[in-house]
Amino acid sequence: MSSEESRAVELLGRVPYGRLATSMRALPFVAPARHVVTGRCVLVRLHQGFGYHRACHGGVVAYEADNLATGATTPWSVQFTGTAEVVEPTEDERAALGPAPVRVDGEPFVPVFLRITPQFVSVHVLEYAAGSATTPTAPARTGSPDFTERHTRHAA
Repeated sequence: MSSEESRAVELLGRVPYGRLATSMRALPFVAPARHVVTGRCVLVRLHQGFGYHRACHGGVVAYEADNLATGATTPWSVQFTGTAEVVEPTEDERAALGPAPVRVDGEPFVPVFLRITPQFVSVHVLEYAAGSATTPTAPARTGSPDFTERHTRHAA
C-alpha cells in the first residue's frame, strides 16, 4: 500500500458514512452507505431494497467520504474508484460496521454488502489562509474562500 493509499485509509476511518456512486440503466446515482476498511478494500453496507447492489456488482463504482460538513479547519475528501462485488462479510466485519438502521425511507432495512477493490485512490485536502472562512456557511471576505493551496494526491 502506497503512502497515499495509507493516508486515504486513515482519513476514511475517521468517518462512518460515505456515498457510493455508479450508474444504473445509463443514469448516474449516489447512495449513502456505511463503510469499514478491510485490508486494501472498502466494505460498504447499504439497503438492499434500493436494488443498487445489482448495478454495482461486477462493475466500476466510486466511493467517497469526507469531513466537509463537520466544520473542520482542514476539510478533506477521499475517493476510492474500483470494482465492486456483492459479498457476505465475516462476523468481525459485521461487528466493525456496527448496528444497522431499522428503517430506510419508511421500509425495513435489509442489508447488502459490497466489497470495493480500489484501482484509483484520491485524497483532496483544502487548506485556507489564516483568518479566512473555512465553512460554506461563513461569509468570505472577498466573496469566495481564499484557498492558499489545493492538494490532490493520487495513488494507483
